[in-house]
Amino acid sequence: MNSRKIVSLSLAVIVLATMLAACSGSATRAAPTSAPETKPFVVASDASFPPMEYVDETKAIVGFDIDMMNAVAAAMGFKVEYKNTAWDGIFAGLEGAAYDAVLSAVTVTDERKQKYDFSEPYVNAGQIVVVRTDETAITGDKTLAGKLVGAQIGTTGAFAVQKIEGAKLKEYDTIDLAMLDLLNKNVDAVVVDTPVAANYVLASENFKGKLKLVGTPFTEEYYGVLVRKGDPTGFLPKFNEGLKKIKADGTYDKIYAKWIGVSPAK
Repeated sequence: MNSRKIVSLSLAVIVLATMLAACSGSATRAAPTSAPETKPFVVASDASFPPMEYVDETKAIVGFDIDMMNAVAAAMGFKVEYKNTAWDGIFAGLEGAAYDAVLSAVTVTDERKQKYDFSEPYVNAGQIVVVRTDETAITGDKTLAGKLVGAQIGTTGAFAVQKIEGAKLKEYDTIDLAMLDLLNKNVDAVVVDTPVAANYVLASENFKGKLKLVGTPFTEEYYGVLVRKGDPTGFLPKFNEGLKKIKADGTYDKIYAKWIGVSPAK
């Protein structure tokens, strides 16, 4: 065999080997790779406080907090798994890492801040004014001077009324008695926590359609999501950023109007 044939044969072998290697590499590159599935954040909630969170007739956990958290999760691209947990054990469960966060109308307090980390406040649940639906003169706390105002005895609502110049306080053992007196025109207005007021106005069979909220919360009592100190699962930055997003695009306002019945204070 002459040298030219030997060279040609060698070149053919090299080309074939190269093609086989390329095909093998292409096959390897084309093989699908599955991305690791992102674990959902487990969030505990005592679903017994409408309209913030409660169990509906289909046994689903619903409410303001749930809609708000679902909107935040959608905006940030993470998943949430809810765990209905009784209030008396909800904080111990968090400390024991049974879940990543607690979302359950938890008021932000200095005492709780010493043990847990809180998100940015997501709603002001302070005192708000409730009146009959035909009331036009009372539009909020600034128009209660000279009015008889009901509140539950010993509550922050009663204390708030006492600070309103010219308003006269009438106290009740329970808030439903105050609402009933309002309906019967024995008082001009009732002052109570915003979530409680919203539940009476929007959901109660006895009061729905007969009472309304006016103005915005005029005291400060903020709810926040809390996690273990140091936020070991990295939940808070995602929640805080998502909360900003849903407030900016109007989603938050829609959720607030749905469950509270008025627009949030700006």
